[in-house]
Amino acid sequence: MKGRKAVKILCLLLAVIIAATSCGTGTSDTSVLQYAPKEENRLVVYTSHKEEVYWPIIKEFEERTGIWVEVVSGGTNELLTRLVEEKDVPQADVMFGGGVDSLAAYGDCFAPYFCRDWVLLDYTMRSIDGLWTPFSALPVVLIYNTKLVSPGQLTCWEDLFSPAWQGRIAFCDPSVSGSSFTGLVTLLQAVGGAPDEVLQSFAVSLDGRQLETSGEVLDSVAEGTDLVGITLEETALKRAAAGTEIALVYPSDGTSCVPDGGALVKGAPHEKNAQRFLDFIASTDVQQRMESEFSRRPIRQTQTQTADLLPLTDIPSVNYDISWASENHNKVLMSWAFYFGGGEEA
Repeated sequence: MKGRKAVKILCLLLAVIIAATSCGTGTSDTSVLQYAPKEENRLVVYTSHKEEVYWPIIKEFEERTGIWVEVVSGGTNELLTRLVEEKDVPQADVMFGGGVDSLAAYGDCFAPYFCRDWVLLDYTMRSIDGLWTPFSALPVVLIYNTKLVSPGQLTCWEDLFSPAWQGRIAFCDPSVSGSSFTGLVTLLQAVGGAPDEVLQSFAVSLDGRQLETSGEVLDSVAEGTDLVGITLEETALKRAAAGTEIALVYPSDGTSCVPDGGALVKGAPHEKNAQRFLDFIASTDVQQRMESEFSRRPIRQTQTQTADLLPLTDIPSVNYDISWASENHNKVLMSWAFYFGGGEEA
């Protein structure tokens, strides 16, 4: 635990200790709950974002609204599975993070909500049924270790099937990471052909190795354990800017730019506060910070992009079908688990 999250929990623990001590002496009528926020001032956020992304957003939201936010962090699919398990008695109010293809795949867990500035959001990024609110646009990129790989050796998705990279590709388990799932579907759509054949070939390229978290992809390539990897533009840019021996490639055979987002949990205990949070993440104030602080692309139509990021119009793209990805979410993951585990078609 870090920062204010830890302070909040410690304050609550202190309140319990004080109350317990007072009860023992019979001298206090102070309620333990006087130190805890009132129920109407609470919000529970499940997030798959890294702390460096979610914490500045949540901190400012708390300061502006006076709402006390409890954060539960984890992998995208881990948290979505938890929402399913809690469906009858929801514990969370908002899911913050994860590609919208993953959010849509778990649509039964969410209630429609059109954020305050919905009409001002990029129409290619927003949900037509209000199931999710976009937060940022995230191209999938390839990366390579600049000490071990020469520029031009890795240019496209097709290159990943070369024996030169076999067993040296950093890729996170797509059943854990939403961004990894998006990367896998992007691979399928860029390469074309029968999905099962592509998945089987890619599993051979990984040679039985996949990573447990998306953050490990960059570490593994930077350290030279792997030569190349699949990740998001945001994280690759941050590492490259920090001096890490990593360079990124926008695949010449096209890539996706799927937004991540937030969604209102169906039956949320603090629904109004959840709606205010979704309004906030799409607001001008937050979106203005997207590039400068987070190396991400804003999703408002009126937001001006700086020259630091390559214009999306200059990046070869695939026609990423969010509906297909969400409808086939479980099928893709089951097929991947089969082929990665060494299964072969009959």
